[in-house]
Amino acid sequence: MVASSRITLDIGGMHCASCSARIERELTRLEGVQSAGVNLATEKAAVRYSPETVAVAEMIAAINKLGFTASLPQKDPAAAEDRQARKEREVRWLWIKFIVAASFALPLLYCAMAPLLGDPLALPFPSLLGPTEHPLPYALAQLALVVPIITVGNRFYSVGFLSLVRLSPNMDSLIALGTSAALLFSLYNTVLIALGSSLATEALYYDTAGAIITLILLGKCLEAHAKGRTSGALAALIDLAPATALVLVPGKDALHNPLNNPNNPNNPLDSLVEQEILVEEVQPGDLLLVKPGARIPVDGEVASGLSALDESMLTGESLPVEKQPGDTVYAASVNTTGTLTFRATRVGADTVLAQIIRLVEEAQNTRAPIARLADKVAGVFVPIVCALALLAALLWLAVTGGDVSFALTVFISVLVIACPCALGLATPTAIMVGTGKGAELGILIKGGEALEVAGKVQTIVLDKTGTITQGRPVVTEVILPADKVGQAIMGAVPLSASPSPCSILQLAASLERYSEHPIARAVVAAYEGEYLPVEQFKAHVGQGVEGLVDGKRVVIKRGVRVFVDDEYLGQIVVQDAIRPGSAAAIESLQKMGMEMVMLTGDSAATAGAVAQQVGVSKVLAEVLPGDKASEIKRLQQGGSIVAMVGDGINDAPALVQADVGMAFGGGTDVAMESASVVLMHSDLRDVATAIKLSRRTLRTIKQNLFWAFGYNVVGIPLAAGLLFAFGGPLLSPMLAAAAMSLSSVSVLANALRLKAAKL
Repeated sequence: MVASSRITLDIGGMHCASCSARIERELTRLEGVQSAGVNLATEKAAVRYSPETVAVAEMIAAINKLGFTASLPQKDPAAAEDRQARKEREVRWLWIKFIVAASFALPLLYCAMAPLLGDPLALPFPSLLGPTEHPLPYALAQLALVVPIITVGNRFYSVGFLSLVRLSPNMDSLIALGTSAALLFSLYNTVLIALGSSLATEALYYDTAGAIITLILLGKCLEAHAKGRTSGALAALIDLAPATALVLVPGKDALHNPLNNPNNPNNPLDSLVEQEILVEEVQPGDLLLVKPGARIPVDGEVASGLSALDESMLTGESLPVEKQPGDTVYAASVNTTGTLTFRATRVGADTVLAQIIRLVEEAQNTRAPIARLADKVAGVFVPIVCALALLAALLWLAVTGGDVSFALTVFISVLVIACPCALGLATPTAIMVGTGKGAELGILIKGGEALEVAGKVQTIVLDKTGTITQGRPVVTEVILPADKVGQAIMGAVPLSASPSPCSILQLAASLERYSEHPIARAVVAAYEGEYLPVEQFKAHVGQGVEGLVDGKRVVIKRGVRVFVDDEYLGQIVVQDAIRPGSAAAIESLQKMGMEMVMLTGDSAATAGAVAQQVGVSKVLAEVLPGDKASEIKRLQQGGSIVAMVGDGINDAPALVQADVGMAFGGGTDVAMESASVVLMHSDLRDVATAIKLSRRTLRTIKQNLFWAFGYNVVGIPLAAGLLFAFGGPLLSPMLAAAAMSLSSVSVLANALRLKAAKL
């Protein structure tokens, strides 16, 4: 099997769907490139290739040879900031170009149109430029006004004609051809005017060329602004990481250390002082200090201090999470109250925040299956449009008996109105906004395919342990013997009094706190109160623990049965409790028409009891880890589109086999890598949210494609003179340019509606 790697390249110079399609074709022609997807909205190429066969440098060279610019993404945050600043400068420069073009286009349109308006709309106009009295100054004034517009729009010509020479015409080629035809025909008629033909003033198209360039520049400005908003979620994630960190290093002066405790001469922190460093310089094992209000710079484990952290930017959970020594902290979370020191464990690209950013970015660079139709059409669209424009012009030239002006109007209108920008933006913009919206909700969708397929799911398979249940033992009740129930009272009581649930829990917790067993930790976690003194603690592997508690012999046997001086006091029931909200989430999914299935390796009796509590009717129990994927496959063979939700290593094969694999963010790294959707809240209710988001995004993509295709289906015949042939109006090139720009902006605006969607 040939080993494959994935790489993302930054692409510059793309202007429409045909540009991205051409780069894809060129990349896939290279031996060793297995697949390539170019995203017009994010200006990136995601390539899967064999490193043994093709080098990254070859791919970059192939793209650059086409007239575009390709480079590896900048990992350095400073370089990434420079790239963002450069893009912002490009957008500002685009607005400046539009303002310059508009400043000349307005007087150009006035110069061309004002003399043609008779009473009562007659506008003041200098007689020295009158088309009848002074036709040459009239033509030269328009030429002088159009030159600055063509100058600021020079990119359309340099890129457009270069693409034509390379036999890969794009959107710029259409604009360059259309406006050049108008300019050349106008120059020809200007020469005729200079030679004495005053009637040639009626065939000047300088205003058409100027207006087209100006309107398209305006469309590009609005498009760039909207595209910037679509990637806002990713930019917001990147901005969460602090630029610097406070590291504690050995030093003689500890006055600046807020953790210095003068009453504790043995405090190991007394010899440490703060030092501010760049977050990129933090190494695993460094001891870091975080003050109230500051953001955690990297992932780590709390060494000392107590505080509550706001992790909402990562998990969506609004309530702060209490942290104490031994707890994990994540980069970008906000320290709300106390001061913490923690050991760095994961830095740079290994932090949870960096992984989230990577997942979101990769998702935005992938394509949904629905986009393939648009890609195929866009790849051949421009050449077909050029042929249609020429055919329509020649046809009208013959029908009108050689009316070059009319034929030229049709030729320009068809070229301009058919620019495939909206087609190229229809899918990627919706995916960008959809995945960004998911990230805001704590739902990480790894690709366009997952985003599309999730909305078509019919069967949802749920792992039991850690998915429906909490995946860890908790105390659910304390059972007293029948003869003790009548004597039970609540609250901690002396051992000489009648036993109660709380007194039994106190005894057990006092003894179990010396054990590392998970069940022992569950008992200790369930008790809140004062511990009793313990002596002679002994642990018997697989049997239980014993010791002297407050002077009495206490034995806790298997099943957490508590004995005091050989007298049985009661049993503490420890179970894997059901997650809060699991039953409600399953009910919600069933109302959405989903078939719910529980898949577990536990016994049929245990699985059945849990299924009954949460309302799942179909249970697949006693399934070995290696057979889980086979059960998923069996459901798929029955014709169902299946989603698998799990959190453990043993769920990984099933997550991969499923049409959509969903893993809890609190689960294992293997499960999260195997899944196509990661639920950061580790909450089953987010499964329904992910499906609703998928359906909403897919609906937006279909709407965008409908409008993009529909726009061209309707626009091209109108521009070709279909209505005029039946006595209707002829679409002017200026209106065609305005319609083309509006179509792109409308597609982007429709995608941005996803940001405000209520799920």
